[in-house]
Amino acid sequence: MTREEKLIHSKIGRRGFMSSGVTAAGTLAALSGREVAMAQTPMLPATADSIIVLWMAGGMAATETFDPKRYTPFAPGVRTDQVLSTFPAIDTVVDNIKISKGLERVAKVMDRGTLIKTFQAADLGFILHSRHQYHWHTGYVPPQPMAIPHLGAVIAKTLGPRVATMPPFISIGQNLEIGAESAPLKSFHTAGYLGTEYGPFLITNPQDAASAVRPPADLGQERFRTRRNLYERILAAQPVYQFAGDFQREAMLRSLDNADRLLNSPQAKAFDLSLESEATRSTYGPSRFGQGCLLARRLVENGARYVEVTSEYIPFVNWDSHQDGHSRAEEMKQRIDAPIAQLILDLEERGLLNRTLVVLASEFSRDAITEGKVGKEVKDQSQTPDVMQLPMHYGMHRHFTGAGAVLMFGGGMKKGFVYGKTADERPCITLENPVSLEDLHATMYQTLGIPPTHSFITEKRPVYVTKDGKGKAVQALFA
Repeated sequence: MTREEKLIHSKIGRRGFMSSGVTAAGTLAALSGREVAMAQTPMLPATADSIIVLWMAGGMAATETFDPKRYTPFAPGVRTDQVLSTFPAIDTVVDNIKISKGLERVAKVMDRGTLIKTFQAADLGFILHSRHQYHWHTGYVPPQPMAIPHLGAVIAKTLGPRVATMPPFISIGQNLEIGAESAPLKSFHTAGYLGTEYGPFLITNPQDAASAVRPPADLGQERFRTRRNLYERILAAQPVYQFAGDFQREAMLRSLDNADRLLNSPQAKAFDLSLESEATRSTYGPSRFGQGCLLARRLVENGARYVEVTSEYIPFVNWDSHQDGHSRAEEMKQRIDAPIAQLILDLEERGLLNRTLVVLASEFSRDAITEGKVGKEVKDQSQTPDVMQLPMHYGMHRHFTGAGAVLMFGGGMKKGFVYGKTADERPCITLENPVSLEDLHATMYQTLGIPPTHSFITEKRPVYVTKDGKGKAVQALFA
């Protein structure tokens, strides 16, 4: 082994060889699988070609966003249990739909959307964001005996790319190196047993996305090619990969081939936001999320199959509001309002909205009082006093799984439609038409023509795209 090979082997051993998102443990899990066969399940008629998920990571309170309740302004001495919403409701362009103040731009496009008020997050015991986010993105509750793929990877494997040189699965905006829960986040940002070639193309900063599709500026073409060849030799080397079979190595090599084709394709320009006018970039706002929405539009225009843009999960930051819930929600709405609305308008203007499903979702909602849901309360993780004295006490601080909001646009969904009903007074639980994660996934998959019983055969058994194949699409949502 040469000195350079030894150095690279050393770096792989310390940090994992996929610094763009897979931990060493996750890599070994993916490598240790066996070849996967896709079941020959009849596909359904598709109403969409692409999905964009706008991921409100950290727990977006429905009563502060898309399911507002009775408004109570802040005042010292107000009992916490009297606070249902810390923002007043505002009208939208649909007569029977009201949403929360701070989402005025989204209010103007609600006639293009379907609002689900009754998403039911699973009961997973003591609530950890990483567990619920893993469950939302894979359909399976951790831990699992095998590396379960992200739903974007499932879609990439099942349908393949829309355009051969465009990665079918792209994830934008999540810094996977921040916070105590970064390793679990990495565990579902993979293709799991499906193989590396179906994993996400990870872009942390959308404003620097162009650098992800060209060799480093300080690296010449010859040196770049030499490194690629060296990497291929390392994949074939023993004993570092003695537990990896030919299937896993070949999947990694195919992912490298895909990357090479992208570097030299017209689709590489889709990653370069500098090609948009300053006025357009400004309309989406300066935040990573806003620019991520603009990038998502460009990627879908150029053939991406599944794109996810996150508001970014960082413990006790952004939507993860264990205190200062009101001010945090106000800040986050300022960040998401304009780009969400502009994304919908731009997709519509380009004739893409009807065939692009846009889904805005979060792992669960929030409440000022209940941790978990009524009847299945779990250990409290907020120290909010019974009587508010300071602005930091004002807002929704506890994880609430009894009801949550999901917003959908395009992709064959109804327009200006509300599904489900929640209680007007605490506890704001689901009263009508609950939607489980399995059924939400089945609905999303159906828009692409994938049935909920679709499966892959791995380790001599079927693994379904919805848990045990039992998800049922909510047909009432389809136009």
